Amino acid sequence: MSGLLALLDDVAGIAKVAAASIDDVAAQALKAGSKAAGALIDDAAVTPKYLHGFAASRELPVIWKITKGSLKNKLLYLLPIGLLLANFAPWLISPLLMLGGSYLCFEGAEKIYHLLVPHEETHVFKEDEPGDPAHLEEKKAAGAIKTDFILSAEIMTIALAEIPDSNIWMEAATLALVAVGITVAVYGSVALIVKTDDVGLYMAQNGNFSVTRKLGTGLVRMMPGFLKALMVVGTAAMLWVGGSIVIHGMEQMGYGWLGHHIHDYAAAVGHMVPEAWMGFVEWFAKATMDGVFGLALGFVLIPVATKVIAPVVGMVSSSKERN
Repeated sequence: MSGLLALLDDVAGIAKVAAASIDDVAAQALKAGSKAAGALIDDAAVTPKYLHGFAASRELPVIWKITKGSLKNKLLYLLPIGLLLANFAPWLISPLLMLGGSYLCFEGAEKIYHLLVPHEETHVFKEDEPGDPAHLEEKKAAGAIKTDFILSAEIMTIALAEIPDSNIWMEAATLALVAVGITVAVYGSVALIVKTDDVGLYMAQNGNFSVTRKLGTGLVRMMPGFLKALMVVGTAAMLWVGGSIVIHGMEQMGYGWLGHHIHDYAAAVGHMVPEAWMGFVEWFAKATMDGVFGLALGFVLIPVATKVIAPVVGMVSSSKERN
């Protein structure tokens, strides 16, 4: 009997340790995922453009295809690569973060440049592109998954940098939880966004009460403005997060003067308001200065990306297609 009680006590102890480990993984995943907010918002803002022109009945199936592709990107490719980096080449994480941050700055600046100086975006599919609808659906989904791979790489690298030193299994579990949680959050939000106008249209046309019909009409009218606002928030978040990542990377490389100046200026601005608002104002001032730096860096990178990198990538892609 005493042996059975001892066994049960050991099992209970193991269960407590397992529960604590699960709590640690969840807490680390939440913290790491929150640091990737800029890329996450951009992911949700970018994806709906790939659904433009589809029949309403095909929107959710396409989103599901992209969701599966995103999970494959994160779990089968990026997670193992991240674990290898963390355990065998941790010195590469900071440069890769800076590279990802620079890409965020470029994307944000390019969107603003496109608004100020309209130009054709060759990576966007044209509505009148000829071909079989099923083939075009696959092509658009494939394009969205390629874009997702870049954003997912940023998300996973940012998350990896936030995970404290631990064993490889804890890191793997945390990264996997971040990958699944962020994917569900992003594409669940995308599904809600793209179907909101359909729901509103149904309510406006079939509502039994006038208030229901008015609410439906309001939803339909609200969505274009909401999508524009989402794009603005996503662009601002990209510039803020990208700029802060690059500045932090510079500090780690011994070039901390810019980060120190931004911190001091933000603190000075925070002391200009009542104490109750000090923390928020200081954070907002720092985020704004990080974003301004990100915008400046992005504008510098636009000619590099469009005149140097893009032609090289185009030549390689064309060569592969011919082969």
